[in-house]
Amino acid sequence: MLKILEDLILLARERKVNPVKDSYTNKLLTNKLLAKEKVFEEINELFEAVNDNSNTIHEAADLLYHLIMYLESNNIKIEEIMNELSSRRK
Repeated sequence: MLKILEDLILLARERKVNPVKDSYTNKLLTNKLLAKEKVFEEINELFEAVNDNSNTIHEAADLLYHLIMYLESNNIKIEEIMNELSSRRK
């Protein structure tokens, strides 16, 4: 199941090295302001979906996608985040 997230991260990294023309992923990876705005937009859409008890899975997926693109666009590696989370376990 987590392979899907890993594949998404690898896709982002591949697109950074080998951009695809007119790719939405590449737009997010090269436009940090757009990536940031989309994370804000998607988190609000998820809050609304949870509040309305509708479309939560779709909105959560959108948020994860955009958050991964935001992190990658800012060279924040998921491996480092996982290490940080691991260090917090008690």
